[in-house]
Amino acid sequence: MGVPTLAVLIGILINNYRLSDLNSRFTDLNSRFADLRAHFDARLADLEKLFTECLLRVEQVMDARLTRIEQDLDEMRQR
Repeated sequence: MGVPTLAVLIGILINNYRLSDLNSRFTDLNSRFADLRAHFDARLADLEKLFTECLLRVEQVMDARLTRIEQDLDEMRQR
């Protein structure tokens, strides 16, 4: 009667160890996903800043061109 009880106890301990190992692996994966998310968030913020700067430059160039066209039109009207 002692041998089957001992076998069941050993089986329970092994399963407990395996579940703990699996839980730690999921914890590691969650940590890695959190790191990746933080990295992507930072990269997206950098891209957003770069995109905003590029749009600002385009806006400035367009504004300068429109101003020049308006000045040329005003000069043509005055003639």
